[in-house]
Amino acid sequence: MTSQPLPPSGAPLDHFVDRAPFDPNASEPMTKAQERVYLASQLTLMWWKFRRHRLAVVSGIFLAGLYASILICEFLAPYSPYERHTDFIRSPPQAIHLFHEGRFVGPFTYGLSYKLDMDKLRRDYTEDTSRIYPVRFLCRGDTYQFWGFIEGDLHLMCPGEGGTMFLLGTDRLGRDMLSRMIYGARISLTIGLIGVSVSFGLGIVIGGLAGYYGGWFDLVVQRVIEVVQSLPHIPLWLALSAVMPPTWSPILVYFGITIILGLMDWTGLARAVRSKLLSLREDDYVVAAQLMGARTPRVVFRHLVPGFMSHLIAMATIAIPSMILGETALSFLGLGLRPPITSWGVMLNEAQNINIVVLYPWLILPVVPVIIVILAFNFLGDGLRDAADPYR
Repeated sequence: MTSQPLPPSGAPLDHFVDRAPFDPNASEPMTKAQERVYLASQLTLMWWKFRRHRLAVVSGIFLAGLYASILICEFLAPYSPYERHTDFIRSPPQAIHLFHEGRFVGPFTYGLSYKLDMDKLRRDYTEDTSRIYPVRFLCRGDTYQFWGFIEGDLHLMCPGEGGTMFLLGTDRLGRDMLSRMIYGARISLTIGLIGVSVSFGLGIVIGGLAGYYGGWFDLVVQRVIEVVQSLPHIPLWLALSAVMPPTWSPILVYFGITIILGLMDWTGLARAVRSKLLSLREDDYVVAAQLMGARTPRVVFRHLVPGFMSHLIAMATIAIPSMILGETALSFLGLGLRPPITSWGVMLNEAQNINIVVLYPWLILPVVPVIIVILAFNFLGDGLRDAADPYR
């Protein structure tokens, strides 16, 4: 066997992966690089393939940081999401300045003043350059209950004493948009994870049993899937959301919306699991497990499902965006989450009127994180899907 030159240290060794399996009867021993590839686990091969997809890696890092930020959103937000600044209703975004009259001051904001525009029936805000408010870091500000348990008032950034810092403007009640978007990320992002957990549980169980048993059970499952997929999702979401009693607490509404999204999204996964199990259930290792007395749940969940778990992970990253969009659409239409819960969809509910958007365009800014998160999940899903078959 002709020896191959070693690739650079840390390279994924893809040119070795595509070669025929090593022949143990060959006269020459394996090189260290070949041994590293041929003895690598499936997860290792997936990682080598995944890290070549630069956009997917960047998206994964971005999403990991975003999900980590929802753990400390109370610390990151400069204001409480419920605090009203009645003197600054629908204030435009403020800029952070570094220089004042050619002199370096550091990060600061100018004061705001306004006058009433009786023609447009709105407040016109202007910066008062005579008032300078330095931005404070790691400062004491609005009090909060960290995750509803721990009392605290430490913030990453705070406005100067007596000043304001509305970096993304305020809404119709004078609440800071940036703080509400930071708090809204906790609801909008976690509802996707919980919804996918519900849909994956249903899809793997129902699709796995249908693919393993076949027969009349598979026939019934396929007809149910076809019926569910034939129904338009948005009207069905609206109908199921309207069923929830208006007396429910915000937490119950949150879990109700999550379950509704999960119940509507399990069909695609169930079909994928079914088709995969139909092709795997006749393999030798499955027959061996059956002959050894393994029960059906063990064969399905211990032997069959782990064989294509990488594909399921890739499908999960593609399913999460649909959950986020579902919650955003329902809340935007006023039939999803309701105040006092703060989510991106609830915030976009205020931007339904086009006249309001024309006058106060910053009210539609919550759509920006929705778009960025959806794109990041799609790029991550593409990378995981390509890495799911590292031997290709």
